[in-house]
Amino acid sequence: MKLRYFAYKEFDSPDKPGSGLTMDPVVLGMIDAARKAYGKPIKVNSGFRTPEHNAKVGGVSNSSHLKGLAIDIACSDSNERFLLLEALLKVGFKRLGVGTSFIHVDVDSTKSNEVIWTY
Repeated sequence: MKLRYFAYKEFDSPDKPGSGLTMDPVVLGMIDAARKAYGKPIKVNSGFRTPEHNAKVGGVSNSSHLKGLAIDIACSDSNERFLLLEALLKVGFKRLGVGTSFIHVDVDSTKSNEVIWTY
């Protein structure tokens, strides 16, 4: 899959170069579309995670990052958070977690759909 706004390495687990290539094409297509809708760069904090890196960052044992189905996006203020959420919802994300410094999105069909939670 050709990404317009991102490089696959942006989704790598820090302890496994090249692991961004294992990301699900659906989530990658959606984040690329969200970047277009947002109109400015999006910084990826986390994409794919190895079990070791997931444990290091305090991720849950059934994290969607382990399957390449989730992305955490940096977010620095309330206006940016609003605009990012607007773009993410517009492109069809239906699982979103909102923290003070990031937004989590995933396309994990084994989990509840149409949910927004906070950290």
